[in-house]
Amino acid sequence: MQITITGKQINVGDSMQSYAEKNLTAVVEKYFDTALDATIVFSREGEQIKADVTVHPMTGALLKGSAQAGDAYLAFDRACDRIARQLRKYKNRLTDHQTQKVELVDMSVIEDDVEQEPTGTAPVIIAEMQTELPICSVCGAVMRMDLADLPALMFRNSAHGGLNMVYRRPDGNIGWVDPKDKS
Repeated sequence: MQITITGKQINVGDSMQSYAEKNLTAVVEKYFDTALDATIVFSREGEQIKADVTVHPMTGALLKGSAQAGDAYLAFDRACDRIARQLRKYKNRLTDHQTQKVELVDMSVIEDDVEQEPTGTAPVIIAEMQTELPICSVCGAVMRMDLADLPALMFRNSAHGGLNMVYRRPDGNIGWVDPKDKS
């Protein structure tokens, strides 16, 4: 895991860098074998020191934790504790939902249905050719959407095999679309 440590209006010494790398690596490796990267930013806010920790444990997931204290080590430890709680929560959700299978779905667009050139103020339509479509429960889909920080997620419902979608509503709640067949 690549860890980037920076300081804003504060000098981060070698001792603090090695302490932060060692502790954050231990926390992340407790829950995920290989994390992608992490960023730690120390900044001064008045007489307090703020530690912002961002961890990218897997593709589509970004966890953030921050804390303030009079000491940089204490601020980092508190932020790292928040990251550990988030990692534990999401790792438990992932292990509870191991029935999440992924299938590739061809999302090709038929050229007759799409205008070749946008006219006026119409938005440009961008087609994704292939995407992963997870097979999971509604709860698992909401967890995946939160982990990836997506506005919406389409998935195949493991309960009945149909296509469903969850999305974040403007009021902050989660919406669920479960279309019914007209038979």
